Amino acid sequence: MGMVMSSGYREWKEPHLHPNRLEPPTFDANYGFPNGRKEREPTLTYEEMVAYKIPEEFRDYCAHHYAELQKCFRKHMPFGYRCSHEKHHWDDCQFDEFVIRMKEYEREKRLLQRAARKKINSPTDTETLED
Repeated sequence: MGMVMSSGYREWKEPHLHPNRLEPPTFDANYGFPNGRKEREPTLTYEEMVAYKIPEEFRDYCAHHYAELQKCFRKHMPFGYRCSHEKHHWDDCQFDEFVIRMKEYEREKRLLQRAARKKINSPTDTETLED
């Protein structure tokens, strides 16, 4: 409990050093990557997700696993335990997505803290983050 309260207190005390989870990132996604990064794309298009009748909250990068899981549930209707393989793939994909979101949050947080340190240490405000 102490960890949760202390981390929330830091975000409340120093909001400029912690990114807002509800807003898009403030830094360039390719900043710090000399060759750039590959942009992630969902495997299903929006039209396919609508055709599969996937609910809005599950229309993410793991939607193809969710569609396979629902297809399996319909095939083996009263015996949902037969779809444990598909459920495992979907859960695994959801966990990987969570880890990626947390890494992006930490990256944004560290870049904000770095920008604040450079602003404090630099004699002028015109210095950029180009180090």
